[in-house]
Amino acid sequence: MSQIHDMFQTTIAGSLPKPAWLAEPNKLWPAWRASGAELERAKRDATLLWLKEQEDAGIDIVTEGEQSRQHFVHGFLEFLEGIDFSRKVKMGIRDNRYDAMVPVVTGPLRLKGRVHQAEARLAREHTGRKLKITLPGPMTIVDTIADEYYRDKVKLALAFAELLNREARALEKDGVDVIQFDEPAFNVYLDDVKRWGIDALHRAIEGLKCTTCVHICYGYGIQANIDWKKTLGGEWRQYAEIFPALAKSRIKQVSLECINSKVPIELLKLLRGKDVLVGVVDVASDKVESPEQVAQTIGKALQYVPAKHLFACTNCGMAPMDRELALQKLRALAAGAALARKRFTSNKRKTGKSRTSSRAGRSLPR
Repeated sequence: MSQIHDMFQTTIAGSLPKPAWLAEPNKLWPAWRASGAELERAKRDATLLWLKEQEDAGIDIVTEGEQSRQHFVHGFLEFLEGIDFSRKVKMGIRDNRYDAMVPVVTGPLRLKGRVHQAEARLAREHTGRKLKITLPGPMTIVDTIADEYYRDKVKLALAFAELLNREARALEKDGVDVIQFDEPAFNVYLDDVKRWGIDALHRAIEGLKCTTCVHICYGYGIQANIDWKKTLGGEWRQYAEIFPALAKSRIKQVSLECINSKVPIELLKLLRGKDVLVGVVDVASDKVESPEQVAQTIGKALQYVPAKHLFACTNCGMAPMDRELALQKLRALAAGAALARKRFTSNKRKTGKSRTSSRAGRSLPR
């Protein structure tokens, strides 16, 4: 499982579009095209297809593309007892940014069995590259489900964290190299992140020896998120509220949104000591980034993140995206990282120091 590159390694936030023969295309909550054994075969085929596409594009750390899940949160919830999927209710999520039909917690939460064993083992058998599997974070799950049993967000989050930890430990034994917890809710409930969100995340990663990561973005490229971003003003400073706490956490990596956003680039310095997965591909735009644009974004981040800690990633998942567009963006991601390696390695050799060293003493502007 040797790594192709040792600088600016490329990866994605997690999800990739489902082929039209597997599920409805271009939808965040797509309906499956088949059922039973036929559906399981289709999921398997789609997983293998996207593994090959990522490798061909030049992605260093690959995922199974979440091809076996209808949704990044509910793909986990379906394997739990104590949740009533037959009685969905309409609920505003992400602080009422948009409405969704969600199941209800009606009793003690328990795992029915393994959740992502089949796709993790399949992917591990068919790629020699590092493998990442994503799980929903405890806070984001709590924000995506109705609760009639625990009636306390912290208790509910810790109950989910316990079950996430069991699955994460099993995934580690399956040969998964990176386990990422998706926490878009971290960018919404800023005080709760510091009060109990990171504690719940720590419970979810307890005992893991593999690389752990948390993905925090401004959401998929769906209209509700695009509209929300327009309300955030000229600078998006949510990260400034939570990054210092994350820098002190036991999470090794932080995946975040960057390109085409209004996130002040200097905020990355608040993650000192962490691997930073910088979003250099915009999932909310149909315009394919050029390798030059990707390299430029890496260069900006390099002012505040040491090269050994900087990874090139997508802003968020690609699940609702057109399949061919996603492929083009994967290729741009890899080509841009390759250009950055050539450019900044060359600069380092010429100057005898990295670009980050000249700015090491610069403080963050207020």
